[in-house]
Amino acid sequence: MKKHFAPLLAALATSLLMASCGNDKPATTETGASTVNPADSLAALAGDSARMAKPGGVMVDGVAMTADKNIVENASAATSVSTLVSAVKQAGLVETLSGPGPFTVFAPTNAAFEKLPKGALAGLMDEASKANLKGVLTYHVIPGRLVAADLKDGQELTTVNGEKLHISVKDGKVMVSNGKDAPATVQIADVISSNGVTHVIDGVVLPLAK
Repeated sequence: MKKHFAPLLAALATSLLMASCGNDKPATTETGASTVNPADSLAALAGDSARMAKPGGVMVDGVAMTADKNIVENASAATSVSTLVSAVKQAGLVETLSGPGPFTVFAPTNAAFEKLPKGALAGLMDEASKANLKGVLTYHVIPGRLVAADLKDGQELTTVNGEKLHISVKDGKVMVSNGKDAPATVQIADVISSNGVTHVIDGVVLPLAK
């Protein structure tokens, strides 16, 4: 009898081992896209530049955004996102976005902020609206490092403020939205920094009112 059971026990052990390994799958979003990005490991940081084939850094406003600087340092050198940098300072997020991260930031340009309704930006920049400003800015930040190649049509990404950001891809263009308003389009992708990646967008994405 032992001879008959030995192969069965071996097969059972193999099945249990495979089942155990199969349960170690990355978490997925509701759309089935993986929320675990292989580039999140520190060892992959240098690989990001290699993946983009731009080891010298991405040019923004004629200035090279290089991987030896953090997100805030690189953004501060780009004149087209100076409004965003001022807003980050006003919201008290400089230390956070200069930290280890990694973060993925969708960075609205100055022109994007100018598209907001009259008085909206001034209202957000008011000291009394600091919490609201922080909520809007953190809606543009995703935990983890996601380059453009990681962004897929139909993805829903959970932002730092806890709300969902919707990703769509059409004709090779990556767009982000709150799922209701017109999306903002990525104009400059894959600006690699020491603590994450920035994608420059042409609109401010506002979280939906609860």
